[in-house]
Order: sequence, then C-alpha cells, then structure tokens
Amino acid sequence: MLPNNIIAHRHHLHQHPEPSNKETQTSAYIAEQIQKLKPDATIDVGTTGKVFLFEGTSPGPTVIFRAELDALPIQEKSLLPYRSQNAGIAHLCGHDGHMAILLGLAEEIARDRPHKGKVGLLFQPAEEVEQGAQDVVMNSHFWQLQPDYIFALHNIPGYPLHQVLIKNGSFTAASKGMTVKLVGKTSHAAEPENGINPASAIARIVDSMHQLRAQQELFSSLVLLTIIHIQLGEIAFGTSPGYAEVRITLRAFENTDMEKLTHEAVSRIRKIAKEEQLGCDISYTEEFPATVNHPDCVSVIEQVAQTNKLPVSHLTQPFKWSEDFSYYTQHFKGGFFGLGAGEQQPALHNPDYDFPDSIIQSGIHLFNSIYKHLNFKK
Repeated sequence: MLPNNIIAHRHHLHQHPEPSNKETQTSAYIAEQIQKLKPDATIDVGTTGKVFLFEGTSPGPTVIFRAELDALPIQEKSLLPYRSQNAGIAHLCGHDGHMAILLGLAEEIARDRPHKGKVGLLFQPAEEVEQGAQDVVMNSHFWQLQPDYIFALHNIPGYPLHQVLIKNGSFTAASKGMTVKLVGKTSHAAEPENGINPASAIARIVDSMHQLRAQQELFSSLVLLTIIHIQLGEIAFGTSPGYAEVRITLRAFENTDMEKLTHEAVSRIRKIAKEEQLGCDISYTEEFPATVNHPDCVSVIEQVAQTNKLPVSHLTQPFKWSEDFSYYTQHFKGGFFGLGAGEQQPALHNPDYDFPDSIIQSGIHLFNSIYKHLNFKK
C-alpha cells in the first residue's frame, strides 16, 4: 500500500508549483526529503536540478531515473483542497506526480541499497521549455556519471489507469519552432511601387508550407508544419510595410525526417524571399529531438510490467508531442514509457487536469523493479 507521506508530498508539490528554471523551493523540498535517506552523493545540475546517488561497494552499471521539477504558466481551475497557491502557475502536466514517484522510489532504494553499481535519482528543471535536459547533459558532473541506462515515465490521460505504454524507436516526436524574418522596404501606401512589401512573400510561404506538409511521400513517417503566428507591418493605413515575421512549428516522428523537413522548408522559404527581393533570416527555438527508446530498455520495461501484473500496450506510432528526455537518449541507452492516467482524465496542460494519486504506486513498483532487474543488488 502507498504510504500516506508520498501522497502528502504530491499534494504539497501541487500546492507550490514553480515555473521552469525557477524551481528553487521545489528543489529544496525534494532535497530535504531525500537527504533524510542518506544518499551517498548529491550533484547539482542545471539551474535547480539535482541528482541523488546511491552507490554500491563494488563496480557495476549506473542507472538514472528522471522526474521533472517545473510547472506550467496556466491558471488551474480546481476546488481541490491542495490546489495551486501560486496564481497563474500549476502542475497541469503531472510533474508533481512524477516527483512523488521518485520520492517513493528513493525510500525503496534506501531500504534495499545497491551492492554494486550506482542508482541516480535525477530531478530535472525546465522540461517544459526544452533546455532543461540539454543543460543536464552538458553538465560536466553529470557527464562523468556516464549512465549505462536512463529511464523516465509520463502519465498519459486517455488510457486506462496503470496501463504501461511502450514502443521501440521513436516514442515522442521531434519538434522545433522556426522564426522567419523578412526585411523589405517601407513606403507610402499610395506609392507601394517605391517599397518592397513582404505581403506577397508571406502568402507564398504559407502556401508553400501547406504544400510541403501534404507531400508525405517525401518522408519515412508523419511530418507536420503548423503556421502559428504572422506579423506584417503596423496598423498604419498610410504605410506599406517593409518587415514581416512568420512563425512555424515543425514536427516529425523521426529525427531524419526532421532534418529533411527543415532543409526543405528553409530551401523553399529562401527561394521565395530571393524572388521577392527580401532579406531573410531564419532562427529556431524550443528544439526537441525525437525521444528514441533503446530496445534493451523497452524489453526491461515490458518484463517488469508483466512481473507487476500491469497491462501493457504496444504503441504503433509515436505521440505527436515532444519530450526533452530525447537529449538523454541521444547519448545513453534510454527507456521512456507511458503510464495510463485514466480514460476520463482531462488532457495534459488543461486547467482542470490533476495527476491521479492511484497510479503513484504503479510508478514506484515499475521503477523499483527496473532497478532490481538490472541486477544492482547481486
């Protein structure tokens, strides 16, 4: 049975959410709880992140389990007694539940410490803004750990409670935000011939991106381009604009397709800009590679799910959303899986979402079974 203190931890974390890279109190609370369990080492990573290590006395593999510290800049709509106390910020992605699972795992490991190898519990900042995992991977102290395996889970609304969702290869899509800046020349609206108006280029770029999105035969799997924002000139009826921006979200199930999609989009945009006699600058933000699972890790996840008598669902295609866990799977053997949060559960990032406490125990059992399966005790 799940100890009441683990649920209490989840509710405390839910009440006190903090945005990406500002998770100071959250990190301190986690550290306070885990230090009671006497980890062998604590490593600071990222802006507020920490890795708590439990070490065996003889050589062996190193495994990392990750949870996320940050909340979302969304106002929660809830009458829960533990609803967010911070206006405009809430744990509406379930990171409070993921942290509670790792706190429960810490208690299990502290009671049955490894005899060989190392187990690390990583509490990572800034998952929601992509750069958190990247900062951790670039941290020299984390890099020195050279984990043999790294695992994480994410609760998934719309699936039965406790169902384990697995997939070899890509589990979540690659995505990136592309900003296109077009520089022409302003003029009087009565004399547009004396300027260079980007309006025609904007129309052509939007049409070209829609055509590229429709050409799925160019790619090995699903790709998407979504126009999310267009800015053209100012609200000044006497002025023909000379500057415009287009923002596009690119998404692909496979990293190779993302590379091709980016190349195709850039090539078409630059061609249009040149033909329209416009300067063109292209930049990127919130870049997420696809999260690519290693088959060895997927096999372990499936075996421990069966050991714990939890239902397993093999996904046929990746999820369209992205995850910065992908930065770990670029370098280390990684296993990322879903845990069903209920078929009637509101979707992630919705203002009425709340992580179901009932699946915390399943998450702890799965991670602890992975720890044992990888033979850290013998």
